[in-house]
Amino acid sequence: MVIVSPGLQARLSQPLVIGSVTLHSRVLQSPLSGVTDRAFRQLVRRYAPTSMLYTEMVQATGVCHAQQLEKIMDIGTGEQPISIQLFDCRPDFMAAAARKAVAEGAKTIDINMGCPVNKITKKGGGSSLLCQPEVAEAIVRAVAEAVPVPVTVKTRIGWDDDHINAVEFARRMEAAGAQMLTLHGRTRSQGYQGPARWEWIGRVKAALSIPVIANGDIVSVESAVRCLEETGADGVMCSRGTLGYPFLVGEIDSFLKTGAVPSPPTPGDRLRCARDHLGLLWQYKGTRGIHQARKHMAWYVKGFEGAATLRQQLCQIDTVEAGYDLLDGAIAGLAGIES
Repeated sequence: MVIVSPGLQARLSQPLVIGSVTLHSRVLQSPLSGVTDRAFRQLVRRYAPTSMLYTEMVQATGVCHAQQLEKIMDIGTGEQPISIQLFDCRPDFMAAAARKAVAEGAKTIDINMGCPVNKITKKGGGSSLLCQPEVAEAIVRAVAEAVPVPVTVKTRIGWDDDHINAVEFARRMEAAGAQMLTLHGRTRSQGYQGPARWEWIGRVKAALSIPVIANGDIVSVESAVRCLEETGADGVMCSRGTLGYPFLVGEIDSFLKTGAVPSPPTPGDRLRCARDHLGLLWQYKGTRGIHQARKHMAWYVKGFEGAATLRQQLCQIDTVEAGYDLLDGAIAGLAGIES
């Protein structure tokens, strides 16, 4: 049983205000490279109608040269509220890209200062900015001056255990003009290993006046509530817990609003969602979408007899029809068990 303290309940009953933007959900879907495309967001939105969603992270240089504008910053009808996440190390490019993102419909501009991947940090973006707070400050200030929408920052607690600078860094981002900060409770050197250190999120929350969103190990209603209680954060952001499970943001949001834990989807429900996801990827991206669907199918297919075999088969599909045939057969097989 998940229990919410009266203090947390009172806090959660209020909208989340990010500068000029008011959100009626305190649960956000993290930007995930190669995952949070328009197809995936459509499924998350199905279960979380008022949550803030994020596009995949996009490099400002690509936006400025219009190489990635159509591919990543493609916002469909019914996707609001939505934010576009940018990364780069050059304030002028970031400002120019932010203006284009706002023109595409972004309600906020999120700046990635937390991605731990080498190909991002080697370019001076992502979590490398934790080691360059002056550059990070200049980026936030340039973007905030360039666009009329709120600017937010997503970062980590530090570069490694010897260089945890979350509180000082967060204060600098707020002073530069950030109107919300999302903190992943791991260092860059941790990547996604080991438990998230939520205590640092609590310390940052206590140090700032802008909203602070907790990120890291938010994988269930229970973990979301526990994190909110422990940190005092203003909301939670779901990341890897949504891989193959676009229900998560909606489940947490529903509980925070109603106090009732939603019934989890059955294996059949998950396979039907996988089928919808496959169809959307085909609709939006054609053959490339089918190939991208393989990893998603692997994440969906678990928790029932024969899942391993089905997962292996779905990871080899080359056509949408082949995927439908496999999923339809598995759904029919589960129908008798779940009825």
